[in-house]
Amino acid sequence: MSALLSPKHIASHLAPGEIFAYPTEGVWGLGCRPDDQLAVEKILLMKGRSWTKGLILVASELAQLTPFIAPITGEQKKLLEKSWPGAVTFLIAKSDRTPAWISGTSEKVAVRVSNHPTVVKLCEEVGEPLVSTSANPSGEIAAASSTVVVQYFGTQVDYMCEGELGANKGASEIRDLETGALLRAANI
Repeated sequence: MSALLSPKHIASHLAPGEIFAYPTEGVWGLGCRPDDQLAVEKILLMKGRSWTKGLILVASELAQLTPFIAPITGEQKKLLEKSWPGAVTFLIAKSDRTPAWISGTSEKVAVRVSNHPTVVKLCEEVGEPLVSTSANPSGEIAAASSTVVVQYFGTQVDYMCEGELGANKGASEIRDLETGALLRAANI
């Protein structure tokens, strides 16, 4: 796992149960395919995080997220388009397709259309949205480099993606699409 690999290489070699680390808008993340329950459980175990909290799905375009979210209104779509692509995650009512290992105990799912080139390329190469959670054990500072990812997780990460962090100084902002409530502020 020492070599930094291209998004194309990771997408073409990613097998069931495998996870990868990658740079995002502000921190390094851990990811996998959203339908890969074994990989999601591996990430949660590595982080020491309960499945009940749910995870974020990142995408390169809204169409990738459509299967995981309930239908939205035209007004809601306009609101999303003001923030996307970008580093704002929205909680949106989930569809019946969204597995509990993604949404946790919530009736909503956290989703983001990213403008980060590595995230976009990974999603395009894999052809679907990806699980995104900060690369750190719960309670620790999110990894700001691939070196810190390795310090935290050693060989538990199957692939490390090449790329640089975005300009943000931390995890993405999280807002509820229905209420507009700010649930987590961004460090820009």
